[in-house]
Amino acid sequence: MESTDIELEDDLEPVEIEITDTIDLHSFRPEEVKAVVEAYLPEARKKGFSVVRIIHGKGIGVQREIVRSVLSKCEYVKSFRNGDEFSGGGSGATVVKFR
Repeated sequence: MESTDIELEDDLEPVEIEITDTIDLHSFRPEEVKAVVEAYLPEARKKGFSVVRIIHGKGIGVQREIVRSVLSKCEYVKSFRNGDEFSGGGSGATVVKFR
């Protein structure tokens, strides 16, 4: 599988992640979420995915709002919604459709 380096901050080493149709943000620090999503979206689109799932967790909704703020400003995002309750993570995940 092909992976992509995502650089988050100047003082950190790039993090290599495999680009699939799902990314789980639980392994990233809250202050990294925006940069990770901004880096992930174009890479996922380049891989040819038309739909991706971003797992941010339910919590109090802070990470969900960060994710959706990025999505709302992304010109190639057609739509986004909560994941399916039983198989897609419910409100703990956002399903994104690309144009």
